[in-house]
Amino acid sequence: MTSPAAVVESSWWNVPNQITLGRLLLSLIIFLTLELQWYWVAAVLFVLAAGTDWVDGYWARRYGQVTRLGRILDPFVDKFLICGVFIYLAAIPEARVYGWVAVIITARELLVTALRGEIEGRGGDFSARWSGKWKMALQCVAAGMVLGGLAVWGEDAPAGWRWAVTAGVTLAVLITIHSGYDYVVAAMRLLRQPQA
Repeated sequence: MTSPAAVVESSWWNVPNQITLGRLLLSLIIFLTLELQWYWVAAVLFVLAAGTDWVDGYWARRYGQVTRLGRILDPFVDKFLICGVFIYLAAIPEARVYGWVAVIITARELLVTALRGEIEGRGGDFSARWSGKWKMALQCVAAGMVLGGLAVWGEDAPAGWRWAVTAGVTLAVLITIHSGYDYVVAAMRLLRQPQA
């Protein structure tokens, strides 16, 4: 007789995957609220969605519920959320997020996804690195700051807040570039190894 934990572990419809799918649904609602300029709602839902990213990973590791679907779905939903939000923010003039910020963030995610697909397709391990975790955290903080400013002040944010947001977005871009470089270096090292 299998234990309850083993049954849950073998099922794709476990708690971490449900949380991840919930974050995917929240992402779509966030995009809709940004389209409708409901910035308060977007800001609250974004904080909630960003928080679930930590919860599903912790739950999967803590209770042994890591699945193949989760390893694919979780990073996809993270990228969908963060790239989508920055693309929307770049289209909102009062957000003061330049288009190239969204381009750099999206390009890094596409590059790392392509490298992960190639390496894991060869049977290698291309797990998340700490630079990637910090990158996601700082991107979420930066996007949250922009959304918070839109919700509270709109285009009339005080100069001090605008400087803080600029610093936050700049830091997020720098860690995004650094993280991308870190993953490329790691990928090149793995790709040079002979295939088994």
